[in-house]
Amino acid sequence: MCCKIRPFTRFGTWGWTFFRIHFAQNSVVQKRTVDGLLTLIEKERQGSTVDRGLLKSLVRMLCDLQIYTSSFEEKFLDATNQLYKAESQRKMQELEVPEYLQHVNKRLAEENERLRHYLDSSTKHPLIYNVEKELLAEHLTSILQKGLDSLLEDNRLSDLTLLYGLLSRVKNGTSELCGNFNGFIKKKGRTIVIDPEKDKSMVQDLLDFKDKMDVIVRTCFEHNEKFTNSLREAFEFFINQRANKPAELIAKYVDMKLRSGNKGTTDEELEKTLDKIMVLFRFIHGKDVFEAFYKKDLAKRLLVGKSASVDSEKSMLSKLKQECGGGFTSKLEGMFKDMELSRDINIAFRGHALSNNRDVHNLDLCVSILTMGYWPTYAPTEVTMPPQFINPQQIFNKFYLEKHSGRKLQWQPTLGNCMLRAQFDAGPKELLVSLFQALVLLLFNDKPVLSYEEILAATLIEDGELRRTLQSLACGRARVITKTPKGREILDGDQFDFNNEFTNKLFRIKINQIQMKETNEEQKATEERVFQDRQYQIDAAIVRIMKMRKTLSHNLLITELFNQLTFPVKPADLKKRIESLIDRDYMERDKDNQNQYNYVA
Repeated sequence: MCCKIRPFTRFGTWGWTFFRIHFAQNSVVQKRTVDGLLTLIEKERQGSTVDRGLLKSLVRMLCDLQIYTSSFEEKFLDATNQLYKAESQRKMQELEVPEYLQHVNKRLAEENERLRHYLDSSTKHPLIYNVEKELLAEHLTSILQKGLDSLLEDNRLSDLTLLYGLLSRVKNGTSELCGNFNGFIKKKGRTIVIDPEKDKSMVQDLLDFKDKMDVIVRTCFEHNEKFTNSLREAFEFFINQRANKPAELIAKYVDMKLRSGNKGTTDEELEKTLDKIMVLFRFIHGKDVFEAFYKKDLAKRLLVGKSASVDSEKSMLSKLKQECGGGFTSKLEGMFKDMELSRDINIAFRGHALSNNRDVHNLDLCVSILTMGYWPTYAPTEVTMPPQFINPQQIFNKFYLEKHSGRKLQWQPTLGNCMLRAQFDAGPKELLVSLFQALVLLLFNDKPVLSYEEILAATLIEDGELRRTLQSLACGRARVITKTPKGREILDGDQFDFNNEFTNKLFRIKINQIQMKETNEEQKATEERVFQDRQYQIDAAIVRIMKMRKTLSHNLLITELFNQLTFPVKPADLKKRIESLIDRDYMERDKDNQNQYNYVA
């Protein structure tokens, strides 16, 4: 046996050529060899253990004989396609998507092992391509439709990472994944925004949802810019499916975070929250709606000292200014400026009162001077003030108008608050109350028992406001007056008397007003102000465009308006404003072309 091998190795080139000719010509031997190879590989794919050394030797022989591609590779790839085509159809029905992805990943790893141990390197590209095609590309739509939503909903980060990695290997894989990702966000986000019953938690739900999707894009989708842009587009789409409401609720959420009652949050955490809120703010189209509600709530925080931090307030203002420009925040900045000037005026007034020995009845008067154009509109309210309030007001009026002639002061009792000293059987207390609460309590200095009608006649407080005021004093936690008959509601004919038996472990007690939930009327009033402002802006934009262009067709004017206006508007609304300006002789229809407008100088 040894003697037979030596001549073959000594004359290797001749012997190898002779062996190749006879092997290639003997189709039976060649077929049996290749079939044996394929059978061994199939067994290995089914989980059996095979002799990889033998497989490697046979594959090397075919390569050296230069018949690897023609006699083996084509049949091997065809068998691979048939195997994985049948297997993928079966597994897609049997397995859930996460398990199927694990199976695909395992199969790809096994095929790479075969390439490393015995297959020729030239087979790598067609083999892996065919495996990916049969296991992934052919089932791309089914994989995404069957499993993506649940993976995203359940935050299956490892499975999503694997999904992204696998789909990145096939043509259009990431594009299909990105499109379905976008669809999930729109569908899920719309359920958060559209349902009025979820309004209370809408903003927090949106922030949590955005955080969740950001983590997925960052960790599972490798911060792919396509997915980042898709996430941004999807949020902007669904958050504007419900006009105005998201903008209003985002403003109210900011108010909740910036109020002094928002305990348990560090400055750093608050700053991060404000940054996240600004991300949502960028998505909304009706930024003027946000501004209207934000201004209303900011006014309350500033006037009653409810702001958690001046630094946080100014930080939020800076963020808004950076995002929308100085025009957006000019009135808000004016409110802060008014408060700073008011502090200086109050210091000067106290100095004036002391130096002139003016009688202010030992009343520590603090006045906020508000510029009407900066602040929300407050309806004028007239109430009957006691002498100890009227005298200091008159002194302040004279002091202020001497320094600022030509100005007019209009007092707003609805915004006032007081600190009263009260004597109870258990001892003295200091009561922090609204001005309306103070007006009611001071009446009991002269008369211990008062009817509802007597209080109404003495104070002239508006009926609904007075009922809420009495409810806060007689039915709340700190019941400094008592009501007869007992009950939560304040009715005509109810009697009230000062509660000398009132006790509280605190010396200084804040008696909260019974706040009306923001009524539909108040909400509609704010929305109406936004609507009026938008009409003014539309009118100004139309006049500005027509003044510059002189003559313009209807369609071109509408297009220009859509480009210039920063809030969503319907063509029908623009048409109404155009008709209004025509009626007021700012512009006219062309006599020869009714679809064209001319500017009237």
